Amino acid sequence: MDDNVGAWRGKRVLVTGGYGFVASHIIGRLVGEGAKCVTIAIERPAESYLSLAGFEGRTTVAFGDVADAATVERVLSEHEVQVVFHLAAQAIVGVAGRSPLPTFEANVRGTYVLLEECRRAWREGAGPLRAVVVASSDKAYGEQPNLPYTEGHPLRGLNPYDASKACTDILTRCYAHSYRLPAAVTRCANIYGPGDLNFSRMIPSVMRDLANGRRPVIRSDGSPVRDYLYIADAVEGYVRLAEAVVAGRGAGGAFNFGTGEPVSVLDITREMVEISGRTDLQPDVQGQAAGEISRQYIDASKAREVLGWAPRTPRREGLRESWEWYSAYVRSPASPDHR
Repeated sequence: MDDNVGAWRGKRVLVTGGYGFVASHIIGRLVGEGAKCVTIAIERPAESYLSLAGFEGRTTVAFGDVADAATVERVLSEHEVQVVFHLAAQAIVGVAGRSPLPTFEANVRGTYVLLEECRRAWREGAGPLRAVVVASSDKAYGEQPNLPYTEGHPLRGLNPYDASKACTDILTRCYAHSYRLPAAVTRCANIYGPGDLNFSRMIPSVMRDLANGRRPVIRSDGSPVRDYLYIADAVEGYVRLAEAVVAGRGAGGAFNFGTGEPVSVLDITREMVEISGRTDLQPDVQGQAAGEISRQYIDASKAREVLGWAPRTPRREGLRESWEWYSAYVRSPASPDHR
């Protein structure tokens, strides 16, 4: 990125879902480079990385629903948005399974409403909008007989969350191909790192358990294999993709971002135990989670070739940085654990 220093200075950027984990890190990266960021949020959460990291005060927050066309149109128009990162979603897999309709409303309707308003704002290049990057997921691929996932694999996500992401993915590419909207899709592996406060996810849950002196709980039997991508590398992927679309490359495409280094849930939990120094707290493997995809990991060759992107953070380094953040967070007054 050294050849592109200053590319974001003064750029007007909408990041939906700005109080979420990945979106807050994208905002942090962009405001650090001089961008003017706005986000759409239904409400201000009691706790968020956006606030804890000090980025909230450097971001314009427009309260409203991304699934409401008038709200999206107003934000795009008033802020003369040039680049959109769409990450607003119901992102908890378990919640999606229990309550599919709200998930589809947020993830599917929220996406097509945003894309339609982006199409109107773009006006065949006559408007200020220059790029839209939409978050899909490796979950959209579903169960596959051959791994790693490549962008050529069909989207077979059949569980509610997975299906909602497959729909998000297809809708984005539909708008790119049907209306020439400069839009592209990210399909990321499991993203982890400092600031993820969704403790239904495995890595934050294990980190919090260890920081509190509890045995980390594994709900599955520990055998599912996943690809874990450090947050800074994921953000770099989002940013590089947006820059490529602005430059006229990558629109209409989907891009995988992952390490291609599969590891089982049990093995990565043991790594976290070792890093924490709490080897007395061995995993509590409950074997209760059912219906999980057994193996998921990504081939990111396309991102390397087209965007010049590659993950730079070894897993152990990323886990160590995460542990330092979570152990400090649990001790801080901001943490419910501390209170």
